[in-house]
Amino acid sequence: MAAILLWLPAQAAEAQQAPRPFRIGVLNAAWAASHPTVEGLKAGLKELGVEDGRDVTFDIRFTEGKLDAMPAAAEALVKARVDLIFTSQEAPTLPAKDATESVPIVFTLVGDPVGAGIVSKLAQPGGNVTGVSSLQTELVAKRLEVLKTLTPAARRVWLIYYSVDLGTTPMIGKALEAAQRMNLEVLPKGVLDAGERKRVLREVRRGDAVLVPEGSNPDLTVAIIEQSLALRVPAVFGTALWVGYGGLVSYGPDYYAQGVQAAALVAKIRRGARPQDLPVEGAEKIDLAVNLKTADVLGLAVPRKILLRADAFRR
Repeated sequence: MAAILLWLPAQAAEAQQAPRPFRIGVLNAAWAASHPTVEGLKAGLKELGVEDGRDVTFDIRFTEGKLDAMPAAAEALVKARVDLIFTSQEAPTLPAKDATESVPIVFTLVGDPVGAGIVSKLAQPGGNVTGVSSLQTELVAKRLEVLKTLTPAARRVWLIYYSVDLGTTPMIGKALEAAQRMNLEVLPKGVLDAGERKRVLREVRRGDAVLVPEGSNPDLTVAIIEQSLALRVPAVFGTALWVGYGGLVSYGPDYYAQGVQAAALVAKIRRGARPQDLPVEGAEKIDLAVNLKTADVLGLAVPRKILLRADAFRR
């Protein structure tokens, strides 16, 4: 009996010392909780020995494309006392930054974190924010090169972007520079709402091409895919996700892989590191993807040099 009495307090003390799980708040504009970056984050943490439910828990807020709901969702996560906020794209990252100066924030899918005003320097982010950049400015010239290879006759390229995304500004400058070298005319057009989007898309003509930045407004990207197929106008995208929805070609980071990569930053912060001491990383996995069915619809023969280099195909 005495042995039992001695054992019970020891077990109770051990239970009291067990740390509570690290609470990760998630904020994005997805239509479901299973956004690829979130699934990648969970997988990356598991690879690092961090178990969902035991070591971490998730409070996921997705706004189903409603960007104006971001500020309230960010404030709700802060009030819920999460230990870290994980975001995808510029639209949720800025409201999260506005909502707190103390809760660490790790972002993914931000094209140009400095251009967007999210961090002051990539090597020294400052404040409470760090993350993984999708390298939109750095990759735009390569996207134009891929587009020109697929459609050598195209001379006019529409660069249609969501005008709220501040990080597109430096990317536009790089696109204009690259276009001069490639004998292309790039026409940047920012759109804010559905009305502006429709007006700009009506200006696109057969023989043109479209460069689609990786932005915060998925409705814009979907509309461009639909117009591209209707007019048989080629378009290049920033990620293979949109190739899966009917886009012709993409060159850029994988969503899931960015989540996996961000897991290392989240794990370091969980162990006590400060976001301002963790440099912003560039996306490590860059894919070239081609939708062969869309190429057939557009009447394009995919060059062998593209076929040999492509990492993914959609038939």
